[in-house]
Amino acid sequence: MKFVAVLMGSKSDYDIVKETLGILEKFNIKYEVLITSAHRSPHRTQEYIKNAEAKGAKVFIAAAGMAAHLAGAVAAYTTKPVIGIPIPGSNLASMDSLFSIVQMPSGIPVATLAVGKSGAINAAYLAAQILAIGDENLAQDLLEDRKKQQEKLNSDSSQIEIFL
Repeated sequence: MKFVAVLMGSKSDYDIVKETLGILEKFNIKYEVLITSAHRSPHRTQEYIKNAEAKGAKVFIAAAGMAAHLAGAVAAYTTKPVIGIPIPGSNLASMDSLFSIVQMPSGIPVATLAVGKSGAINAAYLAAQILAIGDENLAQDLLEDRKKQQEKLNSDSSQIEIFL
C-alpha cells in the first residue's frame, strides 16, 4: 500500500502539520503521522523509516522547528523523496529551521518549502504531485484542483475589480 509518512519533531508542530494532513485527505492519499525527533529519539526515527518503507511509504514529509534536523535525518536513512517543512518560531527560530532544512550536504537532498502554514500545505501538494507520476487519477484530481483555484481567484477578483 503506497502512502505518505508525515513526521514532526514535537507535539507543538501539529498545528502546522494538520494543514498537510488536510490536503492529503482532500486527495484521498493515505498517510501515517507520528512525533519523532532527530535528537531526542534518533533510533525511533531510523526504525520508523525502515518500517515505513517496508510497508510502502513513497514520500516522507518532516516538519521541525529550531534546529530542524528531522528532515535531514530522514533523508540520511532513505532514498525516497523527503520534503521538509520549517516550523515558525520566535526570534531567529524561523530562520534557523529554514536554514537547517535547506542547507543539506550534496547527495542528501531535502525539498524545502516555505516556513509555516504555506509550506505545510505545499508539502502535501508536492507529495501528491510525486505520487501522481504513477497515478493518472491523482494527476487528474490535481488538475481539477488547479482549475478550482483559478475559478476562486477569478470570482474573488470579480467582486472587487475596477477597470478604467
